[in-house]
Amino acid sequence: MAVRPRALVGTACAAVLAVALAAGFFSAAEGRTLTAAAGQSGAGPAAGGSAPASSGPEASAAASAPAAGTVDAALDARIQAILDANSQYQIGVALMDVSSGADPAEVHEYGVREDFVAASTAKVLAAAAYYHLVETGAASLDDPLGAYTAGFQLREMIQQSDNDSWSLIMDAVGHPELTAYAATLGVDYDPEINTLTPADMARILSGVYSGTLLDAKDTAALLSYMQDTNYESLIPAAVPEGITVFHKYGLLDDELHDAGILARDGTAYVLVIYTKGQDLSDVPERTEVIHQLAQAVAGALF
Repeated sequence: MAVRPRALVGTACAAVLAVALAAGFFSAAEGRTLTAAAGQSGAGPAAGGSAPASSGPEASAAASAPAAGTVDAALDARIQAILDANSQYQIGVALMDVSSGADPAEVHEYGVREDFVAASTAKVLAAAAYYHLVETGAASLDDPLGAYTAGFQLREMIQQSDNDSWSLIMDAVGHPELTAYAATLGVDYDPEINTLTPADMARILSGVYSGTLLDAKDTAALLSYMQDTNYESLIPAAVPEGITVFHKYGLLDDELHDAGILARDGTAYVLVIYTKGQDLSDVPERTEVIHQLAQAVAGALF
């Protein structure tokens, strides 16, 4: 789904996020909810935030509350039951714990594990590759791309899912170079066919969220664009208030995907849901499946 580029807007939100992330984004997901308090354009209100720390009985009760959940057999069974009940679709799910101290190599996979046409979810990979060029001095956010700057095109590509911006960014990176960059992440990617497995996409998001791919400023900018996008009807619509969602959806012909990061109070999980149906006519039904999966994960882990 694409829209035409719009007028350039401010990037103060990225600066706010950069401060929060630099202060400890590896373990403080709640820091990312500062965008709501800052009220900046470019990243809409986070899905709730954390209250300031307090002392007294309330704080003691919070400290003794049960820890966030883990991916266990009960959650595995719940996810599998949803997939079994919707076997008319091809569905692949990948789930990763990206909280502080979690094993970044462990990906829980369900359903179809083979390649899907990644549609617009792959725009996150293209964005990371371009930011990498900026950080190595090979490109600049101020470089002209089309009628606007590269920084503007990155924002439009992620937040508005603009396909013209995507094409410009991929050409600026170079298709062979994008394949080579993906390989450094352990991901096999050919932009000419644009396929990824759900686990591949989960690894990309894990690298973005953890800050291992990009510096704090660029990590903050990219995550800010993954909030309040032009299509919030998938994972973000299904999770309870108070959980922040960073995501990139994909909608193309018979593909309907959402690839997101769910975060609250230092707990964070990557959740990738790829679906393939008959055509766009069953998007409402597959949207409901995505909601069920997101609700199952959020209910068990937060």
